[in-house]
Amino acid sequence: MLSVRQGPWTVADMPGQSGRTAVVTGANSGIGFEAATVLAQRGAHTVLACRDATKARAAAAGIAAAAPGASISVVPLDLASLASVRAAAAQVLATCPRVDLLINNAGLMWPGYGKTADGFELQFGTNHLGHFALTGLLLVGMLPVPGSRVVTVSSNGHRTGRINFADLQSERHYGQVAAYAQSKLANLMFTYELQRRLTAAGAPTAALAAHPGVAFTELTRHLPAALRSAYPAVGGLFTQSAAMGALPILRAATDPAAAGGEYYGPAGLAQLKGYPVRVSSTARSRDQAAQRRLWAESERLTGVTYPV
Repeated sequence: MLSVRQGPWTVADMPGQSGRTAVVTGANSGIGFEAATVLAQRGAHTVLACRDATKARAAAAGIAAAAPGASISVVPLDLASLASVRAAAAQVLATCPRVDLLINNAGLMWPGYGKTADGFELQFGTNHLGHFALTGLLLVGMLPVPGSRVVTVSSNGHRTGRINFADLQSERHYGQVAAYAQSKLANLMFTYELQRRLTAAGAPTAALAAHPGVAFTELTRHLPAALRSAYPAVGGLFTQSAAMGALPILRAATDPAAAGGEYYGPAGLAQLKGYPVRVSSTARSRDQAAQRRLWAESERLTGVTYPV
């Protein structure tokens, strides 16, 4: 008789990762750092793919201190530059014989209007298009690997998101909250469409998504000053630590029971905080026609086509 697991999922439930390679974007701080640390502690060769190489090396030293003997490497990656994305993917494939996990974690939230090196609106270009390109380029190293997974980090913010195909780059109108929500909705639509393509190809790779709830990390640096100053007094009521925020990502990445196309987030009220469980997303995120349209636009804009 099979035993039924009791209690919340924690890092204690995570299987060993020895012999596996995990690439984590934005791993120098916050949720990415926490996820990378746990993966390294469990034995994975962990690649920190980060924009700031100095911060990434400091993060690698911190992980090594927490996980003596861990295998860690650093790859420069600026998701706001397709040239950097291509260079990073090439470096990973040249140095890693296999890629078991890709965690698309890095991102921006609510900056002022800006553009990437390739002329894309900064949040859509970084959060979605950069990861779309990186995944497509690394997939060749993942498709031969049984049990390999792509985990893309979305947000509760996707619930207000709409994909404005008439103005994807917010050139006619820019609202920082709306642009963030669009990028996080795009993360989910990308995950669902990728999983459908992987399934159709009979590939052993799975695509999943996760969100951290509300974790107070460096991502919140663009919040209004009043909100940031109020956090010490009331933040604990509706936010959680980066370590807790990393749990849904780690569960999506490593839980043997997690399946392609699933979405994980905190179990608490409004998915703000708590231990990770499978959660649902909006009807807009599951619009297959819109997913296909977004995929086609993403291929056109990035010049990256997928091997599935």
